[in-house]
Amino acid sequence: MNQPKHEFMKTFDFSGKTVVITGGAGVLGGEMAVALASCGANVAILDRVNSLPPLLEERLAASGSTYGLFFTDVLKKEVIESAFQAVKRWGQVDMLINAAGGNHPNASTNPDRAFFDLPEEALRFTFDLNLLGTILPSQVFGRAMAEQKHGVILNVSSMNAFRPLTRIPAYSAAKAGVSNFTQWLAVYMAQEFSVNIRVNAIAPGFFLTDQNRFLLTEAESGALTARGNTIIAHTPMGRFGEPADLVGTMLWLLSPASAFVTGVVIPVDGGFSAFSGV
Repeated sequence: MNQPKHEFMKTFDFSGKTVVITGGAGVLGGEMAVALASCGANVAILDRVNSLPPLLEERLAASGSTYGLFFTDVLKKEVIESAFQAVKRWGQVDMLINAAGGNHPNASTNPDRAFFDLPEEALRFTFDLNLLGTILPSQVFGRAMAEQKHGVILNVSSMNAFRPLTRIPAYSAAKAGVSNFTQWLAVYMAQEFSVNIRVNAIAPGFFLTDQNRFLLTEAESGALTARGNTIIAHTPMGRFGEPADLVGTMLWLLSPASAFVTGVVIPVDGGFSAFSGV
């Protein structure tokens, strides 16, 4: 029997739910935060900044929902624990989005820097931020979900996890680790604690962010680099992703509409992964 429209729409009503977003002050994490606040969720933004960008603050305030910024370093478990204790004052945590991540410019190869010369500190930074920065918050907030027997964890992987791209070996390998960890944790939580704890990931395609802009656009003119042009040529939809393009998939994976979905990594890539290049 088809549900009345108003009943179906309640699926995406997050009123009374608390969602934690690491990296929530960034471009992609901020868009997720605004979307969830607009759906009624209490939004806890975990980030290393001392204040939210003015436009993000304005959009969150306009939602009418409860939100807050909690200073957090996703590579320091004791700091994450402290943030958890602060967020817990709102009530139980229902959802965790691990959106913190990024690349280090020195972890990328270029005509002047061969793979053999990539500095260890840049490689370690990239691995730790993306992979360990997903695992540690999942330990802290996942423990609470295990105790309450329900919750949703949503990781942010990348299309690089499916097929590694040239020039960014550390980032590609780290995101492949995020996808693998997503599958592992989904099975672990369902089998060891509750089938009502789900773990999934989204894999954004090419979105212009502060982390990759130096690879895709010229610093002075803003014109596409050769790499940027190649990406657009291999993206059937012919454009880079916009932060809002992630919202629909995110809401679906967090909502009861995906109650039988766990351990998957969903591409949001404008068809990049479907195109052979011919």
